[in-house]
Amino acid sequence: MAKKKSKREYVWLECTQCSHRNYRTSVSVAEGTPKLKLKKFCKNERKHTVHKIRRK
Repeated sequence: MAKKKSKREYVWLECTQCSHRNYRTSVSVAEGTPKLKLKKFCKNERKHTVHKIRRK
């Protein structure tokens, strides 16, 4: 039996202030998915900053 293809893909979360890619997560690739913005800890800035999706 063949495996079903997953409708998720891995993306990087990039800090908006220092532009470092700190986290990697999976997101659904369904159409109409909103842009993801999360407030995460940035080890370079040493504080919580907004991180956005960046595809590699």
